[in-house]
Amino acid sequence: MILLIHGGGFVVGSMYTHRKLFGHLAKMAGAGALVPDYRRPPEHMHPAPLDDVVRAYDWLLGQGIDASHVAFTGDSAGGGMVVTAMFLARDRGLPLPAAGMPLSAWFDLQGTGESQETNAGTDRLLNKRFGDQLADILLGESGGRRDPYVSALYGDLAGLPPLYLQVSDAETLLDDSRAFAEQARDAGVEVRLDVFPGQQHTFQMAAGRSPLADDAIRRLADWVRPHLGL
Repeated sequence: MILLIHGGGFVVGSMYTHRKLFGHLAKMAGAGALVPDYRRPPEHMHPAPLDDVVRAYDWLLGQGIDASHVAFTGDSAGGGMVVTAMFLARDRGLPLPAAGMPLSAWFDLQGTGESQETNAGTDRLLNKRFGDQLADILLGESGGRRDPYVSALYGDLAGLPPLYLQVSDAETLLDDSRAFAEQARDAGVEVRLDVFPGQQHTFQMAAGRSPLADDAIRRLADWVRPHLGL
């Protein structure tokens, strides 16, 4: 099974907006798929989205599916929750999944990466100001953006399962993935990071129409199958 966590800056998106992307991945991997439609701010602020994702994972385990046969994936805010959900699951005494695949992940809600500035002219969707607005909606102006349950970059990465990150070199979030991958390796985590040239944020959503997106999905599927025992 793959637990698929949709993006949308925590505020928008749903299991329906991302169904096509996730369907391509699950089909190519030969795995079942579960896409939780988690609660979103401003009606439901942090930690409601994260609680719902972990509740969905706990439900999967309750169906008799072993954690060693489950992988997490997600894009953007959902990519960050691939890891923060592992933190919360671990702290609640749940077994960790077999693997994680964060896509164009938002790991640092403080926006400290240099690519926030250097890629401001190439990323047509995200910028530092927009990210700050989304973080305020999720957390309120007084919320802690360094909270590990919010920004995975500031969490304890030791003991996490293998991770495969994808991002484009044109994204403002490029350095989120670079910094996270470096910290994960330093913590002894098996990490693969693929940086694709000239693509927009969450470019994998073009699967079925873009050869590069199709290649990204193929790489994810090829990587995750052995981790799921397929």
